[in-house]
Amino acid sequence: MKLLSPLALFTVCGLLAAPLMAADTAPELTGCAAKKQAITLQLEQARAHGNSNQVAGLEKALSEVTAHCTDAGLRKERENKVLEAKHEVSKRQADLDKAMKKGDPEKIDKRKNKLAESRKELQEALNQLDK
Repeated sequence: MKLLSPLALFTVCGLLAAPLMAADTAPELTGCAAKKQAITLQLEQARAHGNSNQVAGLEKALSEVTAHCTDAGLRKERENKVLEAKHEVSKRQADLDKAMKKGDPEKIDKRKNKLAESRKELQEALNQLDK
């Protein structure tokens, strides 16, 4: 009886976990397909809430994405955002270094906060790069 209980428990856990593992294997959309899906979801929500102005804007955005979006172009845009964010981080780091040389605690704190904000924006740009 002791052998049956762990075996039965293992079997039940395996059966319950199978649908969860199958859900993980579904590929996540990237690039223009992901962009279209996001706009489509927003469009459905706007229609559900009866927001006709937002529906019109989202329909236009969807038609623009459908007509002009390419995965290569979207990737290039996102790479440019990463480069701009890296440049901003470098600039903020230089500002902080300059403030630290002067020794003004108020300016140092202000520059640290701006640097942290720039680093956060860089991380967000990096996260968007592969979506």
